Amino acid sequence: MPLTAAIVPGWHGGTLFAVGLVAAGLALFAAIFALTHQRERAFSASVVYLGLGVAAAPVIALLGVDWYDPVADAHIGERLTEFAVIVALFAGGMRLDSPLRGRTWRAPALMLAVVMPATIVAVAAFGWGAMGMGAGAAIVMAAALAPTDPVLAGDLGVGPPGEEREDEASVAITTEAGLNDGLAFPFVFMGMFVAAGGSGWAGEWLLADVLWAIPAGIVIGGAAGWALGWTFTRLRDRRLVARSMDGWAAMGALLVVYGLTDLVGGYGFLAAFAGGVGFRRYERDHERNEGAHGGAETVEKVAELAVILLLGSSLTLSGLTVPGWSGWLLVALLLVVIRPLATFAALPRRWDWRARLWIGWFGVRGVGSLYYASAVVAAGVLAPAEAELMLWTVTACVVTSILVHGVTGRPVTEALVMRRRGLKDVRERPGRRGPVEPRSPDRAQTDAPVPPAGGE
Repeated sequence: MPLTAAIVPGWHGGTLFAVGLVAAGLALFAAIFALTHQRERAFSASVVYLGLGVAAAPVIALLGVDWYDPVADAHIGERLTEFAVIVALFAGGMRLDSPLRGRTWRAPALMLAVVMPATIVAVAAFGWGAMGMGAGAAIVMAAALAPTDPVLAGDLGVGPPGEEREDEASVAITTEAGLNDGLAFPFVFMGMFVAAGGSGWAGEWLLADVLWAIPAGIVIGGAAGWALGWTFTRLRDRRLVARSMDGWAAMGALLVVYGLTDLVGGYGFLAAFAGGVGFRRYERDHERNEGAHGGAETVEKVAELAVILLLGSSLTLSGLTVPGWSGWLLVALLLVVIRPLATFAALPRRWDWRARLWIGWFGVRGVGSLYYASAVVAAGVLAPAEAELMLWTVTACVVTSILVHGVTGRPVTEALVMRRRGLKDVRERPGRRGPVEPRSPDRAQTDAPVPPAGGE
């Protein structure tokens, strides 16, 4: 039996495993640095990690490593992205402190009920008409590109417990990203049914994938999150759980809630977000929330950056040419035309145009889109050529979105806010108890603020 590299006697040069350890350590240091200085830079940590992955790709090829292939290893990508998404959704739900009623939530409802379906219809029509895809594959691609990324939404939207960043614009972008990852499932399943052919699927799809799975995910997640908040509070009060373990306890609870929801046929993505919201509903005290949210946010960032690092390292020139000119045109249309116009038209007219423009621009495509694309490819319901075209088109959109939105996040936000700051920044609204106070200049410089939603 050959000896492993760790116990080979005498001189030896090590193995690829040692190279991998060095690379992982350097990547971890890069993540620590990028996240520590995220608020001081004009670009997000995701851009840094995508660049690291791209730089690692030729080294991996030079070493002859049998590396991750997005199409052949789609089942691996499915599981990795799935974990990253549910953690991000739970952390995003924990950030929300706004009441679960009132017109603060009207904008997210419009984004989900109007903008998301309009985006799916437009993208599916383009995929079928301009890219030559079958109807099923076009619907799947459109549904995969419908969700916005909850991680960057967390950077731009509402802040963590204890930070007052709960204006309507920030709530809208955070809530939309938290819910549309789960609400894309019915459209993905519709595309899979269409691609599989046959008839008689509409009734099953409506009952199982819409009328049951959506409410089941929201109710189970919200109730479980509230119950966990109640449980953690009492365990802490009795000193049965150390405060330093709050983050790990929250992660364990998230996995249980997600697994149970999936077992009964509900949407675990919705349960993850609703669980975070429910947890925050019970534990409104910021100090108590800090540990659980801090732990969830750390895992969220590490998981997201790991997926983006893997994404960058798996990019190839041959893969990026698969979408062709029509696929890359779709990327530009989705990010610059379809999403911004649909958002601008759907949001309330009482909002300042800068707020509508801000939300429309930051429709970031990220890990959720990669999850849906990988899951459908792994399911094998699409023809190989269509599966490859769909996955690489989604990949092209995600890569472009990470770069474009990651670089413009801070400057665009500050430009809109600073211009708005020269107008009227303290306003009265009907039904409010008092004026909405402007943020301090110091906060605007350090925390990438969002533009107020109200009109002049």
